[in-house]
Amino acid sequence: MRAVQVTEFGGPEVLNLVDLPEPVPGPGQLLIDVDRVGVNYADTHQAENSYLAPSQLPLVPGGEVVGHTTGGKRVVALLNGGGGYAERAVAEEATTFGVPEGIDDLTALSFIVQGTTAWLLLRKNAHLEPGESVVVHAAAGGVGSIAVQLAKAWGAGRVIATASSEEKRALALELGADVAIDSRDENMTDALREANGGKRVDIVLDMTGGTVTDQSVAALAPFGRLAFYGMASRQQPKPIEARNLLGHSTTVSGMWLPHAFKLPGNVFGRALDDLFSLALAGQVRAVAGGEYALSDARAAHEALRSRGTSGKLVLNPAK
Repeated sequence: MRAVQVTEFGGPEVLNLVDLPEPVPGPGQLLIDVDRVGVNYADTHQAENSYLAPSQLPLVPGGEVVGHTTGGKRVVALLNGGGGYAERAVAEEATTFGVPEGIDDLTALSFIVQGTTAWLLLRKNAHLEPGESVVVHAAAGGVGSIAVQLAKAWGAGRVIATASSEEKRALALELGADVAIDSRDENMTDALREANGGKRVDIVLDMTGGTVTDQSVAALAPFGRLAFYGMASRQQPKPIEARNLLGHSTTVSGMWLPHAFKLPGNVFGRALDDLFSLALAGQVRAVAGGEYALSDARAAHEALRSRGTSGKLVLNPAK
């Protein structure tokens, strides 16, 4: 089968299209004929071995696919350790989910990682309450575009989006944000307060890192919560001292999606079902960020790393 393989760590240049033997499912696993592969920012970290979970060479990147099992069932699946950038992939039955009729490939892939991430950030980390203000950094991205919509659907009082271009800010407003500001503002603390009518903000969803995180923490209201789920800038925020959290009763939390499977009550499955229902009701939609041929995986990674993309990027193994 055709697959994209990494044999040395690095940037997009290490992604090579090769022929590999088809994977063989073991006990409790399913073989999936892949129709589309989701491309995530985490894949760029995996390729350079800077992700939370260490990578092992050689590797086939890609943590999510949508396709059909050998029995013909249409599914979307999370993959343990990668393997998605290929014509066929093996997934654990426990992380494979049926796709309802009316949900297209793009939506299924948008929801399996980015959608569930946005859902968990707002429900489990931030505990959004109606009327609260919500800041969504990178609001035109895969997680951000869904988080904006969920926050509005769940009664946020004011949704403040940040994005790096006029086009991205216009998209965030179209998705339901009340105001959109330039993510490159050098004083994000003041920019967020101004966007919230001069008041501190209740919730911040942050995947940027560096000074954006530092200044967002400083913008939080009493009992404000910042949920940290990525570091696209590849720059560490300043260390947070516990005593400084007392100043405004501030909460700073982190979220890594695999931990959701350790929660009781099938929280991940409930999140995905909820997202599918919202999509079928027309309340949340996936934003297409571009479809690339499997042979163009390098271009997809280059686009992601340039921070010039919006919505969900996918690979098509048939191309």
